[in-house]
Amino acid sequence: MKNLRPKYHKFLTMLFGVVLFSCIESFDTTFVDFESVLVVEAIITDIPKFQKINVSRSYEFNAEPIPELNANVSVVDSDGNIYLFADSGNGSYISMESFGVEQGIQYQLLLSTSDGNRYRSDAEQLQVGNAKILNVDAKRMVNEKGEDGIVILVDSFDPMGNSKNYRFEYEETYHIIAPLWSPLELAPVNDEGCEMRLVPNISNEQNCFPTSLSKDILLTSTEYLSQDRVENFQIRFINRNDYIISHRYSILVRQLIQSDQAFEFYNILLELSSSESLLSQVQPGFLQGNIFSVDNSEEHVLGLFDLNTIDEERIFFNYNDFYPEEELPPFLDPCIGTAPPIESANRCLVRTLIESGAGIYAGSSGPDLVPGPYRIVPRICGDCKVLGPAEPPNFWIEG
Repeated sequence: MKNLRPKYHKFLTMLFGVVLFSCIESFDTTFVDFESVLVVEAIITDIPKFQKINVSRSYEFNAEPIPELNANVSVVDSDGNIYLFADSGNGSYISMESFGVEQGIQYQLLLSTSDGNRYRSDAEQLQVGNAKILNVDAKRMVNEKGEDGIVILVDSFDPMGNSKNYRFEYEETYHIIAPLWSPLELAPVNDEGCEMRLVPNISNEQNCFPTSLSKDILLTSTEYLSQDRVENFQIRFINRNDYIISHRYSILVRQLIQSDQAFEFYNILLELSSSESLLSQVQPGFLQGNIFSVDNSEEHVLGLFDLNTIDEERIFFNYNDFYPEEELPPFLDPCIGTAPPIESANRCLVRTLIESGAGIYAGSSGPDLVPGPYRIVPRICGDCKVLGPAEPPNFWIEG
């Protein structure tokens, strides 16, 4: 299953390269002296859990960040508590104990890299806000592009009027059924040779439950409204032909209440990421967060130490809730089958396809498929575990 990182983590790196060199009239895509930039993604919430901080470094313009390994990462608070984070690999640091930030207490990020460079954030407090999600709804609609699909909308309200700055994320999980799963599978007749035989397929490969994370920056503000109320804010639009809603779909909507500084930081990212060209001649100054180098005031650091009040709500729906008795969306792969010969030129063709994982048995060959006896399709068409785990998650509810 593909791991989808938050959108701004990669975008920050590209943004820095654009801003750094935007003063050059003739744009050169080769930057020999690109500055090494520390990229920090530190989103800490009020929900007690093992918090996560991502640390990486960029050495080239528009390149994938390189994980920063063996750093010392901690969060300290004004009550004297120290929360240590352990390196879990790939630039991710997980708190060694479960905790959540609390209102009225200041928190600060401290970080030192393996080469001895030290960094810290400003001391931050949790934004005072009590907004709760009132409703998450799924509706069928035709969007401004004329596409028929399902829109996910959220309503929220803070009766005290303190929240104002809202950012939303989501996690979507969907039930996928492999369209050409077979109760039989191919196995070699013996350790050597090309002959194959059909045996019962005892693995759970027909159903899977992939999960994807939101990548877009979803912001809204009630600053200039008469009430601190969010109504019908669009979280997601899913085209009716998207295979992820073919059967049963679930989305967890997460609401984050942000400080003015954090909201402005994400708003700038949103504006830049949606601009027609990041390489335009007019660029803003370096995007300043609240994380700095202790040893070198001239060093740039990309990222934000962000404290958030969280509220969440999950909904489920089935495709036939909105499209009863209509044809399901097309599968991710067209699943065009072939029937290769068992062997050719002293090479085992079918066995190689099966054992390499490139193909999977989907039935006997028909008159339209020659010359082999078995219909072989891409593995994704008969083995759903290519997309995600076979076991439904603990929160899954059939309906």
